[in-house]
Amino acid sequence: MGELRISAWKRYGKDRLYVSQPDGTTVAWFDRVTGRITIEVEELRDAAMEALAPYLTRQPPPSASGAASASAQTCVSPPPPDYDLALNKPGAALLPKLREATPGLLQRSLAWVLRRRTTAYSWKVGIAGERVVGRELKRLSRHGWLALHSIPLSARNDIDHLLIGPGGVFTINTKNHPKASVWVGDDMVKLNGGESYPYVRKSRSEAVRAKRVLDRGCGFPVPVSPLIVFVKPESIRVERTLLDVRALAERDLTSFGPRSGVLSPAQLMIVYSVARDRRNWIRE
Repeated sequence: MGELRISAWKRYGKDRLYVSQPDGTTVAWFDRVTGRITIEVEELRDAAMEALAPYLTRQPPPSASGAASASAQTCVSPPPPDYDLALNKPGAALLPKLREATPGLLQRSLAWVLRRRTTAYSWKVGIAGERVVGRELKRLSRHGWLALHSIPLSARNDIDHLLIGPGGVFTINTKNHPKASVWVGDDMVKLNGGESYPYVRKSRSEAVRAKRVLDRGCGFPVPVSPLIVFVKPESIRVERTLLDVRALAERDLTSFGPRSGVLSPAQLMIVYSVARDRRNWIRE
């Protein structure tokens, strides 16, 4: 067959990329104005999507319904803004909780005098931690990774971050405990040898939930792994028996950059388009 070729065509207000075989036969074309892909040679669909993938990542990724469809046209338009999770910033889900918990001036003054932390303090710390992790995830974009933030699971629960790339899909549960000594067991986490927290069980549950949503929306099995990311911890010790959940510091996310071999470029785009549409999570 030979390697597929990409050529640009602009005329009469149109802006298209054509995918062609070496003999000039058109395999597919991508309309960069409308965001639609038309497949002319169905048996070369996957090869055409692979060829277009580097250009699509600079365009709005595909919607869930269009990308998973095997029809002749694949929609790559983003979901409506009200449903587009790609517009969420890190910590977005915590902002309403912070506003709700923020005390009035008198209460803040009393807390300051008594040196007591208000309920709003924990939400501020959580938001700060998610923003730090968000910046680390953004650095992975040059390696072909995409990230979403504040994925809603219910009125009160969300997945802090979803990382999608050539090396697979990862749910990220962010915990901001600077300078803490962290012990991670099979089902719980202890900080500085004190109280236990169910971070491991929660992370495991989030990955199961995400896989269910993505498998259904993409039409193919999507491997999803859970991560617990601690922001600026003093140390992290993980029990050897814990195999399905990985715990790491935010600085260690850079190691994900070169990972590959799990999702093809076309599959990555489909997974991202399904994940970014809030409606796919609401259906759960």
